[in-house]
Amino acid sequence: MEHSVLIEDLQAAVDGQADLKPTPRAHSYTKYNTWTDIVAWMSSMTSSSSGLMTKQVIGNTYEGRAMTVLKIGKASSSTKPAIFMDCGIHAREWISPAFCQWFVKEALSTYGTDSQMTSLLDQMDVYVLPVFNIDGYDFTHKSNRMWRKTRSRRSGSSCIGADPNRNFDAGWCSMGASSNPCSDTFCGYTPESEIEVKNVADFIRRNKSTIKAYLTIHSYSQLLLFPYSYTYDLAADHNELMKVAEGASSALRSLYGTRYTSGPGATTIYPAAGGSDDWAYDLGVKYSYTFELRDTGRYGFLLPESQIKPTCEETMLAVKGAVKFWRRISLKLNKIRALKFTSKGIFKH
Repeated sequence: MEHSVLIEDLQAAVDGQADLKPTPRAHSYTKYNTWTDIVAWMSSMTSSSSGLMTKQVIGNTYEGRAMTVLKIGKASSSTKPAIFMDCGIHAREWISPAFCQWFVKEALSTYGTDSQMTSLLDQMDVYVLPVFNIDGYDFTHKSNRMWRKTRSRRSGSSCIGADPNRNFDAGWCSMGASSNPCSDTFCGYTPESEIEVKNVADFIRRNKSTIKAYLTIHSYSQLLLFPYSYTYDLAADHNELMKVAEGASSALRSLYGTRYTSGPGATTIYPAAGGSDDWAYDLGVKYSYTFELRDTGRYGFLLPESQIKPTCEETMLAVKGAVKFWRRISLKLNKIRALKFTSKGIFKH
């Protein structure tokens, strides 16, 4: 089997991830912030958002940390359609929470000046979960940089945690997931056995009538994936999902030339049962996507802080591009449906 070594010395890569610039005393958008700094940042941003953002605790993690969802959008007397976006489902993928923080900053700072963001927040709400797997993320900052799973424990087993992105009830624990509790892709003991997964699933179920899109941010590989990952079968909306993904990838590429590959998870990267995007899609959230951010393996999970800014800038273009494309497609479909109804005599009085 041919192979190549991408990282000769993992510890050297870990040590070299941080920039040599002086470390700021508090939160920074171009640093990998600790959970403590992110908590303070959420409170500060909410209080200074002029009513554009509110926060809501949707439950606690296994170790008792509050899972806070940020709701961004112009206040409205009527119910608005929404997007749900989570970051940091896998603890070691630090660039992912960095993007959620960047997105919140951009949304709040450009509302009123950027026409696309203003239109989005006027017409839709965006729910942002800055860190999904908080216990694991905190552990990567304090003990084991390469930890992936949650930090749950079960009596009788010395193995810790499950893979939250194998723990959703979507083809659970079939292909691309492990039933071995010590495995990095352990699916958990039952669907939603991980409290973090149950908290997110419960929130989306409660709001499924308004949530029209689900975005989950991962790293690495530079991919824009959509259902399915638990089966090789194509999704019913495959062609539409591919068009949106290709449009978003094109928007992303326009800034720095970074190339992403789009397609269904199972055939584009690998089979993986129990994923959040498949689960959301089967629940009825049509536009469900997984972003795998930079890079393609040179640094892998240890993406240097010097790449946070360009990665977030180009990913913002992709997210805004995806929203633009699916809103345009949805508008066309609604017009077609209206014409069909009218042609049948419905709505004629």
